[in-house]
Amino acid sequence: MTLTKRFRLYLIKPSHYDDDGYVIQWRLSPIPSNSLASVHGLVRDVIDRKALGAEWAVEVETVDETNTEIDTQAIITDCRSADGALVMLIGVQSNQFPRALDIARPLKAAGVQVAIGGFHVSGVISMLNGEDADFQKAKDMGISMFAGEMEGRTDEVMADAVAGALKPLYNFMNDLPGIEDTPVPFMPVEHVSRTAYNLTSFDAGRGCPYQCSFCTIINVQGRKSRRRSPDDIEKIIRLNLAQGVHRYFITDDNFARNKDWEPILDRLIHMREVEGLSFNFIIQVDTLCHRIPNFIEKCSRAGVTRVFIGLENVNPANLKDAKKRQNKITEYRVMLQAWKQWRVITYAGYILGFPTDTPERIMHDIDVVKRELPVDILEFFFLTPLPGSEDHQKLHRAGVAMDADLNKYDLNHYTTGHPTMSKAQFEKVYADAWSRYYTLDHVETIMRRAAASHISTSQILLLCTWFMGALKIEGVHPLEVGWIRRKSRLNRRSGMPIEPALLFYPRYYAELGWKLARWGWLYFRFGLKQLKVERDENRHSYTDLAMSPVDLENENDLELFKSSDALAWLDQQKRISDAQHNITSPAAE
Repeated sequence: MTLTKRFRLYLIKPSHYDDDGYVIQWRLSPIPSNSLASVHGLVRDVIDRKALGAEWAVEVETVDETNTEIDTQAIITDCRSADGALVMLIGVQSNQFPRALDIARPLKAAGVQVAIGGFHVSGVISMLNGEDADFQKAKDMGISMFAGEMEGRTDEVMADAVAGALKPLYNFMNDLPGIEDTPVPFMPVEHVSRTAYNLTSFDAGRGCPYQCSFCTIINVQGRKSRRRSPDDIEKIIRLNLAQGVHRYFITDDNFARNKDWEPILDRLIHMREVEGLSFNFIIQVDTLCHRIPNFIEKCSRAGVTRVFIGLENVNPANLKDAKKRQNKITEYRVMLQAWKQWRVITYAGYILGFPTDTPERIMHDIDVVKRELPVDILEFFFLTPLPGSEDHQKLHRAGVAMDADLNKYDLNHYTTGHPTMSKAQFEKVYADAWSRYYTLDHVETIMRRAAASHISTSQILLLCTWFMGALKIEGVHPLEVGWIRRKSRLNRRSGMPIEPALLFYPRYYAELGWKLARWGWLYFRFGLKQLKVERDENRHSYTDLAMSPVDLENENDLELFKSSDALAWLDQQKRISDAQHNITSPAAE
């Protein structure tokens, strides 16, 4: 007779700390973690196959700390009651690493096995050969480190954990696996329901062919396209539809460069248009995707309603410094108009802090974007040397000072010096950038452009409120903002004092009430603009410079192309085009 043994497995996606040392957590959180969904899917496959042996009953609990409080003592008690246990801290980014260590510390002290994987571990292995103070701190604590991806390795890691013999380091960075026909990412509906949009995530592919110096993706997931099959994607959608989940974020860093984008979209179009199924997506793409025949049209028909575009900057010199050579400013307006034509809301990332940036130049360029580019939502980021990026590697090797606190590496904090701006100037221009873009007048313009494109102005109202209020009201980046901030008095950053309950709770509830009032006032002010637009009988015929047809002959008249850097870049592009024409023309043969 085989005796059943109980193995307890916790999959935890850590959050990170705010500036006061409290975990950033919400009643309803923002975008869910694909890493957590991916590892959960892989673990469920191990359990279903009984890969650890028939005698082991594996119980798995999945926790996203952005919406669920972690009770470390309860986890310790639960793990001690089992015949074996492992806590895996999943998808840990650099800014989440200090929090991951704080979660791990009492667990390790109690004898619980702990492993950490994710972008920070993989990035410092890939670019620094592990030369990182916090990475070394984790090793010294006896935490097992995992670099690379779990597909094809889950059995090994879990078998080692069952045997109580986790390796100090699992390094698969030189052996990135194929992901076609592997167990698919999946999160149960009770977890999905804790997100603000009842949204789940999955990756259709991994890897990006470009070389952006600030990016960690290319050094962690590689530059070769590895992708799931259309069958895999259909399976993911049907599994989620069966539990009532209809909204998805495809986390591919650049879905347009997924080599199977068309068969995937064709499958989704068939499910929507022939079977009558209802679902929609948010995707991420590059600024040249509109050149791919039928790409934008098929995205729209497949259910893409929002798209994130790495615009990054409008200064060619800055784009060159970042190795963002694929971004061509002459393409920006036609690309954004193409998405508008198919009623897709556009988000654009915009990086502040390139070497030639000054406060005046940044403000000028934001005004140019507002006037000449029909982008809907603009989100700003500090140029941040993320561990795992080429930028970080260069600064590290050159001995340039970078902030030692990984918690600040969230693209929302100053982390290293700038050639022309002091820390105070940089932080001020970052805060001012949000106010400069989301003025009442420009929010009205965004809504008018949406109405003319038959895009929901109520969606624009919600998004403008969310993106403006995140930094101004909650003090965090919009990508981290959820609904109703939660704070746990006892889950404060290691080394910071635990506040007395009599001080903490009155202040927390007063702060919560004040913030909700400010959210309501912001929504009301923007809402008046939406009401004005919706009452305009001519709203569908609105046009402006950004919405007007692109005339290549007069394109140089735009302010976008009048800076010295832009003029030099345009001249270079013209010389390249002329040279190519001379090579290919019959007269040259």
